[in-house]
Amino acid sequence: MGALELARWQFGITTVYHFVFVPLTIGLSFLVAGMQTAWVRTGDDRYRRMTKFWGKLFLINFAMGVVTGIVQEFQFGMNWSDYSTFVGDIFGVPLAIEGLLAFFLESTFLGLWIFGWDRLPKKLHLATIWLASIGTLLSAYFILAANSWMQHPVGYRVNPATGRAELTDFVAVLTNSTAVGAFAHTLTGCLLTAGMFVVGISAWQLKRRTSPEVFRPSMKLALVVVLIASLGAVVTGDLQARLMTRQQPMKMAAAEALYDTVAPASFSLFTIGSLDGSQERFSIRVPRVLSFMATGSFDGQVEGINDLQSAAERQYGPGDYRPDIPLTYWSFRLMIGLGVLCLLLSLAGLWLFRRDRSPRGRWFFPTATAAIALPFLANSFGWIFTETGRQPWSVFGVLGTAESVSPTVAAGTVLTSLIVFTVLYGVLAAVDGILMFRYAKAGPPPAEVPAEPGAGEPRPMTFAY
Repeated sequence: MGALELARWQFGITTVYHFVFVPLTIGLSFLVAGMQTAWVRTGDDRYRRMTKFWGKLFLINFAMGVVTGIVQEFQFGMNWSDYSTFVGDIFGVPLAIEGLLAFFLESTFLGLWIFGWDRLPKKLHLATIWLASIGTLLSAYFILAANSWMQHPVGYRVNPATGRAELTDFVAVLTNSTAVGAFAHTLTGCLLTAGMFVVGISAWQLKRRTSPEVFRPSMKLALVVVLIASLGAVVTGDLQARLMTRQQPMKMAAAEALYDTVAPASFSLFTIGSLDGSQERFSIRVPRVLSFMATGSFDGQVEGINDLQSAAERQYGPGDYRPDIPLTYWSFRLMIGLGVLCLLLSLAGLWLFRRDRSPRGRWFFPTATAAIALPFLANSFGWIFTETGRQPWSVFGVLGTAESVSPTVAAGTVLTSLIVFTVLYGVLAAVDGILMFRYAKAGPPPAEVPAEPGAGEPRPMTFAY
C-alpha cells in the first residue's frame, strides 16, 4: 500500500478507537448528573452511592478520551498537510473553539466536581457536574460542525489567487443542516451507549447479588434511557437519511447497493452474493422502505449508482466517484441492526422489572452484560459508513482524498506511525479494560453513616498541582 492508503488506515483506526470513549463520556456525564440531582433533591443515600460509583467509571473513560483525542488533530498536519493547507482557515476555527472554550469548560468544572466533594455546598457542587456535561455537548457540536463541513461545505469561497478555501460565513458553518442532524443523531447514540453501559454492569452486579439497593434503580433508570434513546435514534436517523439523500445521493445509493434508479425502492435487510449489481443470489427485502427513508414517501424515486456516477463525471470530470460498496452496504445495516437489538433488550428488561419484579430466568443478566458492546459497535459502524460513504472526497465535491494527503511523507513513515499507534492504543485498551473491571467489581461506596453535628459544614477548597 502507498502513503495514501496507509494514511487512511491510520486515520480510520485512531478515529474509530477515539470514538469508543466519546459517546460514553457524553452520555454518562448526564446520567451521573441526573443521579446526583436525585440525591440533592431527596437526600436518599442510594443516589449518592450511585453517583460516586458511576462517576468513577465516567472519569476513567473521560481520561482515555482525552489521551486518544489529542492524536486526532496532529494527524491533519502530519499525514494530511495538503488538506490542512486548503481548508485550514475553515476547518481550524471550530476545532480551535472546541479546544479553547468547550474542552476548558468541561475540564475545569470536572476538576471542581472531583475535588469539591464535601468542600462545596451541595447545590454548587451539583452545578459543576451539569456544567461539565454541557461542556461535553459543546465539544461534540463543534467537532461535528467541522466534520459536517466536510460532508456538506457551506459558508466559504475558494480564493483564486491562493487556491485555498476561505471562511465567509461562520454562522452558516455552525448552523449547517448536516451538523444539526448529525448532532441530534449523535446525542441519542451517546445516551444509548451510556444507558447500555449502566444496564450491563448493573446486570452483572445483580447476578452477583451485590448492592441491589444501588444497582436495581440504576438498572431501571438505564433501561428507560435506552428505550428513549433508541427511539430517538430511529427518528433522528430517519431525518438524517433524507438529508443525506439530498446532499450526498451516492452515499444513499451505495448504502443499498442500488445501481439503477427505481421508484419505489425496496430496502434489503440481508443479501447473499456480490454487491456489484450482477450476482445477487438471495435477498430479503422490505418493499418501499428505502423510498421512505430517502424521500419521505413510500413511492419516492431513489437514484442509482450508475446514473449518479455518470452525473459526477459530467460535473467533476473522469474518475470513479463510487465509495466502497460492500463496506458501505454492510456498515449501514450493522449500525441499524445493532441499534434495534438495544431497543428490544430495553423492552424486555422493562417488562421483566415491571412492578418491582426481578427476572427469574437465567438469560437476561448475562445477555444484558454482553450487550454492553452493542452500542459501541453500532457507533463505530455508523462512523465507518459516514466517512467511507463520502469517498472519494475529503471535502465533498471540493477536494478529493487523494489530493489531501501529505506529498512529502513516505509510505514507510506512515507505516511506522501506524504500527506504533496501533500497538500503543492496544496497550491503552488493556489498561482501560483493567481499570474499568477493577472499579466496576469493587462496587459502590458504603452507605453513609449519619454525621455528627457540625461535621457536614463545607471545608475549604484545596488544590494540588
